[in-house]
Amino acid sequence: MHEPIHRIAAEHIRAGQVATGVGASVKHDSAIKHVRGEALYTDDLPEPRDLLHIYIAQSTQAHAKIISLNLDAVKAFPGVVAVIQASDVPGKNDYGAVTEGDPIFADGRVEYVGQSLFAVAAEHIDIARKAAALAKIDYEPLPALINVRDALAANSFVLPSKTFRRGEPEAHLAQAEHRLQGEIEIGGQDHFYLESNIALALPGEDGDLKIFSSTQHPTEIQHCCARVLGVPDNAINVEVRRMGGGFGGKESQPALFASIAALVTHHTGRPSKLRLDRDDDMTITGKRHDYVIRYDVGFDGQGQIKAIAFESASRCGMSADLSGSINDRTMFHLDNAYYLEHVSIISHRCKTHTVSNTAFRGFGGPQGMVAIERVIDEIAYQIGKDPLAVRKINYYGAADDPAGRNVTPYAMTVTDNILPEITAELEAAADYATRRAQITQFNRENTYLKKGLALTPVKFGIAFTATHLNQAGALMHIYSDGSIHLNHGGTEMGQGLFTKVAQIVAEEFQVEIDRIKITATTTDKVPNTSPTAASSGCDLNGQAARNAALILKGRLAEFAAQHYTVDAAAVRFTADGVQVGAQQIAFNTLIQQAYFARISLSTTGFYRTPKIHFNAETGKGHPFFYFAYGAAVSEVTVDTFTGEYKVDRVDIVHDCGASINPAIDTGQVEGGFIQGMGWLTTEELVYDDRGALRTHAPSTYKIPACGDRPRVFNIHLRCDPNRENSVYRSKAVGEPPLMLGISVFNALNDAVASLADYRRHPHIDAPATPERVLMACEKLRAQKNPPEHVHA
Repeated sequence: MHEPIHRIAAEHIRAGQVATGVGASVKHDSAIKHVRGEALYTDDLPEPRDLLHIYIAQSTQAHAKIISLNLDAVKAFPGVVAVIQASDVPGKNDYGAVTEGDPIFADGRVEYVGQSLFAVAAEHIDIARKAAALAKIDYEPLPALINVRDALAANSFVLPSKTFRRGEPEAHLAQAEHRLQGEIEIGGQDHFYLESNIALALPGEDGDLKIFSSTQHPTEIQHCCARVLGVPDNAINVEVRRMGGGFGGKESQPALFASIAALVTHHTGRPSKLRLDRDDDMTITGKRHDYVIRYDVGFDGQGQIKAIAFESASRCGMSADLSGSINDRTMFHLDNAYYLEHVSIISHRCKTHTVSNTAFRGFGGPQGMVAIERVIDEIAYQIGKDPLAVRKINYYGAADDPAGRNVTPYAMTVTDNILPEITAELEAAADYATRRAQITQFNRENTYLKKGLALTPVKFGIAFTATHLNQAGALMHIYSDGSIHLNHGGTEMGQGLFTKVAQIVAEEFQVEIDRIKITATTTDKVPNTSPTAASSGCDLNGQAARNAALILKGRLAEFAAQHYTVDAAAVRFTADGVQVGAQQIAFNTLIQQAYFARISLSTTGFYRTPKIHFNAETGKGHPFFYFAYGAAVSEVTVDTFTGEYKVDRVDIVHDCGASINPAIDTGQVEGGFIQGMGWLTTEELVYDDRGALRTHAPSTYKIPACGDRPRVFNIHLRCDPNRENSVYRSKAVGEPPLMLGISVFNALNDAVASLADYRRHPHIDAPATPERVLMACEKLRAQKNPPEHVHA
């Protein structure tokens, strides 16, 4: 039997305040609907009677010229209404998110297995699928680069390489007391959202279209569909009420499917739906980038890093997509929690003939952190110290550190470093020292079962690194009965954004949350939105909604002061109503009075993140508003006969600022940790020599199951208010917990390292599948062990 998950989440108790406002563990707004199966997703919307169903024909070649494409038999197949290809695109045949290079349909050349060739629209999806198989395609194969190493050797890049540099790393590497070099391969990851990609296009007057899309970025869908059709943005309206998961995979990728649906509806005048099955979704869409990261580090006898050089190379795929910003964030997070005085970071963005990789929770940051945590462990094993001791000696200093150990390689000062306190709290709560000694003794006494333990920290920057995206809008109405209607630019994908934003509005007006309704995100209500990504959904949209509420509160206070002949300062919104001087007035009453006095009860709110800037030319600036912190201790047991393992216990302390909703934040920590653990353990993307993805279904691609979760799972939210003026002093909690899963990966390496008395690092690449763990065990057993010593 698994032991129950233990949750420890600090609630904010505020006497006299509204019960469902900020700090309350309000249930997710759709929780009951989810349990009952009543929550409506795009595929649940009523289908128009004349709906067309779309199937995308895909390339079977990784890199080839298209010599001929004969679609006569496809068009003649009974039930087929339209066949759309590159020549049928009236505008731009491209859905590139940042730069061009992502054709809607291949035009003369294909560059990955799964690339869209043409679309078939038919009365039923089975008809469209069968008809597509009748196409006659003649290819001329071209040389294909499939993996990072081949692309790097061929100098094949989607974007120019970048370098961050500080100090004199080469000189200090040469002078270092100790030095080591190595590399790590870090695998990719499929998003495996429960709801696959889907788009529904409906025709309107004057050629306008309404698009329902499972997307994190409705504005990008609007821009892309307009560009493809050659119409202005105001001809396209995009709506999304909720997604069945996104994790970054629905930031740029859905534009392809929405554009194809838009094209079909544009050409036929009929509504159309494009819904991918799981295999097609995994084949066509991008993943988390896989990396090869090389390192050269110099350090002293205590393990303090004196100089380090990184060379990072990622598989971007056939186009840039979002790879520029993703690789930039890898560079921003190769330091993780550690001060690197003399450092060089080179980043290569490799072009391969595989699907263009894309955003995924953490957005390049996790890969950088895995690399530096590997370096820390290697240092510890070389000098014979507990890796935790080496971590602590390399942590960033405090804001007033006289040694100046608080500036990142990109020249941003770390002003709020609370990792030493988090680490001390976690060490005590998890009884780290005692368990470390017990595990060392266990490993001495057991030949084949080995235990591992690791504590790893997280310091994650919060903001879009593309500065212009750090903005949000909201539209708020108060109806004459006192009910409140809100739209904002954020999208709900299960993370509880709508609930948190409603709590923020409830807090401002001091009304209960059931008075507030947030409806679907639509581009005709809140324009020019940023994607719900970069952990910024609540920071941006919550503050925009709060600003709208503040505007309306100001109007109402001014009206009440005039109406009741009191000073505006004497008007306060309380849980019992509106205090106007000595009188207590019901919220509904004040709203009705304001309505009859012809006071506007509608407004917009806007917010842009302050203090952020970055110079891409110099590699220096202040790209993040603040950092979110956390740490995890993981204990594992490895069967060195088979390479199989289990996660016995996990303890987490995570910094969420003044939590807006502790229950939702705890769920985000749980889910993020498990997803990060899966990325580094069970989830393996395998491409064959032809560039075809072989792991494109649950039968071959293994996300963590219930049996993979930790047997004991302790989570504590550290709810100290954010030092920066974020919305109600909260902190983002979407992405940072994912990187806590690195502790499991390092614990597995720690367990295997015990076979060599912790003198050699096993160098297990990620993901640490049982096969890789077993190979590492056999390799260490085959090596001659140096004299025994244990962690000091």
